[in-house]
Amino acid sequence: MIWIWIGFVALILVLLALDLGVFNRKDHVFKVREALGWSAFWISLGLAFTVFVYFCYERHWLGMGLRPDPIDGEFLNGHAAVVKYLTGYVIEKSLSVDNIFVIALIFTYLKIPAQYQHRVLFWGIVGAIAMRGLMIWAGAALVQYHWVIWLFGGFLIFTGIRMAMAKDADHDLSKNRVLKAAKRVLPFTDHYHGHNFTVVEAGKRMFTPLALALVMVEATDVVFAVDSIPAIFAITGEPFLVFTSNIFAILGLRSLYFALAGMMDKFRYLKLALAVVLVTVGVKMLTAKWLKLWLGEHFNVYLLGAVFLILIVGVVASIRANRRDTRNGKMPHGEPNNSREPVTVGE
Repeated sequence: MIWIWIGFVALILVLLALDLGVFNRKDHVFKVREALGWSAFWISLGLAFTVFVYFCYERHWLGMGLRPDPIDGEFLNGHAAVVKYLTGYVIEKSLSVDNIFVIALIFTYLKIPAQYQHRVLFWGIVGAIAMRGLMIWAGAALVQYHWVIWLFGGFLIFTGIRMAMAKDADHDLSKNRVLKAAKRVLPFTDHYHGHNFTVVEAGKRMFTPLALALVMVEATDVVFAVDSIPAIFAITGEPFLVFTSNIFAILGLRSLYFALAGMMDKFRYLKLALAVVLVTVGVKMLTAKWLKLWLGEHFNVYLLGAVFLILIVGVVASIRANRRDTRNGKMPHGEPNNSREPVTVGE
């Protein structure tokens, strides 16, 4: 089994090396068309991986699928593994969209030049992969205890309700604790030095504003991972499916950011839809055994359909509301205020 893990990690490293070292070696501004093309590539790659998942669990390569899933006690064949992988992928991809708005605020606040944003996101993704790998490893060990499953399920329901009830607030990053702590602990320069994260000034190693942006992006991913990791464990406790679906979902976050960052205000009901998704998977986590008896062994297919339906309703409702506002001559709902002047990094 260890060889499958090694092979997957090697594949991800090769993809990342080709991304930064070959295709995006030169700093440039990502256009929407290019971002959409890369988004299509990463999504296609994540979906194509289902073929490997199917044969891996259907033929039990290196013992995969021979142990029951701790969430619902199901022994995974190819079909069951693919459904759980796809459900986890869709949920993680959806939750990552909420992360895009915060990243846009960070880049706007720190005035990160557009041509360097991809590099910050690239290394942010590398850090997120390592960090989420550790969190998934810990979560896989914990879900072996039944009380942890109830804890995760209750947490997801609570988080979904809190997200649904939260009001849009003005995100004043000058009060951000991570920002204050980073500037207090690390020496920062106010000037950019190309795409470098550090520079030597007057014989002293200093961090550039790009490094500060990277710290904040990593901190943001930690916050969102606290919600997303329990969400995927609501689908399956199989570590390989949890890890692969999670990684493929966040690999396309950079291109998705450049494609959607300027349109996030158009999807006013998407956050509510994500909240409903969290509550739904939380309820599924708490009632998996009963759902299996009621809906049959393929009940995860219904969950995948429910997640798709919730997200589609959120997007369609947002589009219709925007058209109604346009007819009435109103401004888009929830338009972020990007006019705030940034603080000096070295304060």
